Amino acid sequence: MNRENIAVGLDIGTTKIVAMVGKKNEYGKLEILGLGNAKSDGVQRGVVHNITKTIQSIQKAVEEAEQESGIKINEVVVGIAGQHIRSMQHSEYIIRQDPDSVISEEDIELLINQVKKLGMLPGEEIIHVLPQEFKIDDEIGVKEPIGMYGRRLEANFHVVVGQSASIRNAGRCVKDAGLELAGLTLEPLASANAVLSEEEKEAGVALVDIGGGTTDLAIFKDGIIRHTYVIPFGGNVITEDIKEGCSIIERNAEVLKVKFGSAWPGECRDQDVISIPGLRGHDPKEISMKNLSKIINARVTEIIEMVFEQIRQYGYDNPQKKLIAGIVLTGGGSELKHIKQLVEYITGIDTRIGYPNEHVAGESAERISRPLYATSVGLTMESEMMLRKNKIRGAEKNQPEEDLKPLEVIDEGQPTQETNKKTTKQNLGKTENVVMRSFNNFFTKFKNFIDSGEDY
Repeated sequence: MNRENIAVGLDIGTTKIVAMVGKKNEYGKLEILGLGNAKSDGVQRGVVHNITKTIQSIQKAVEEAEQESGIKINEVVVGIAGQHIRSMQHSEYIIRQDPDSVISEEDIELLINQVKKLGMLPGEEIIHVLPQEFKIDDEIGVKEPIGMYGRRLEANFHVVVGQSASIRNAGRCVKDAGLELAGLTLEPLASANAVLSEEEKEAGVALVDIGGGTTDLAIFKDGIIRHTYVIPFGGNVITEDIKEGCSIIERNAEVLKVKFGSAWPGECRDQDVISIPGLRGHDPKEISMKNLSKIINARVTEIIEMVFEQIRQYGYDNPQKKLIAGIVLTGGGSELKHIKQLVEYITGIDTRIGYPNEHVAGESAERISRPLYATSVGLTMESEMMLRKNKIRGAEKNQPEEDLKPLEVIDEGQPTQETNKKTTKQNLGKTENVVMRSFNNFFTKFKNFIDSGEDY
């Protein structure tokens, strides 16, 4: 097996740490070769609070994945998440000195670099700058400006911000666990890639990833991410409520939630009870399923209402921002019984559960077809994509100079609308490359800090 094509994703979550090993098969699907799970003892609400315990959990998950796959893991793609992540909308513009030349990648980079100069709160830094749409002079709604003409270039940006210390702590844990960072990815984007189709992103969809410590929201419209938000509550607070409300230990509360929990109390009968073992020397304890469901319903309702408030702030009732594809629930919390019905009742929006099996090969899909693996699958997909892009870049670098085709040169004279369309088509995707290069620059500085302690 060619180890150069092996992709590894590492999901550092609040309740679990997952290491996933995979590779693309001949049909372009991701085949899962190994999976490692470990309880996450050092992370709270997506943020590392105990370095030593987090390192031990990472090592345990990685060792399990190595044993199952038979492959030594050296590099991993890690997700950025946690309650410290926030996003904002920002508009920026530049006046081009030479409007007779076409808009280039350098112009987009200049625009992005101006956004990066925004003042942040103490301890925060800009992680990602995502252009949503461009405006060239009076022409609005431009998705691919490279190759077009214009003097004033303007864009609306979705800016993702995070706490420097939290990101560095996660990176340090990975490094001290004996692993190299191959890349960083925002976890909501990773989950979205695993469970959403391009058609849903185009039509308008809200992805709600209910994790152990946080609930992540990512809204897509016209194929572009429009809004992200992190709610500092997840499945752990539901477990805590069950523990307090039923006066039982946390382990039993988690079992009750997973095996018997329901987000819809009306589905439970008053006479239905569950008997759980008592503590040493105590009789077994009987829990009413109706009361259990009421406890779960109260907390889940609170989380969903917070999500719905963000969807309202996005402006989903505006016809141009309508979420035609509705809401997609994923993450471990979405496995609660009847949560889909509760979300539809609260929001009035069509909802489905997102399973990470669309891009995964058959046998592998059966194995990891639970929503709780959505982020892990997305990170592994991102790792595979990075490997493929690096391979393509390497091939282009080694390509003989005589084989390289020169770019088309536009002759003197006024550009026609047909010329603009042709040039735009030739440059399709170049803006995305600039955006990725910008994020890679952040990652390179971050990795240098982790490797050598240099400030970034």
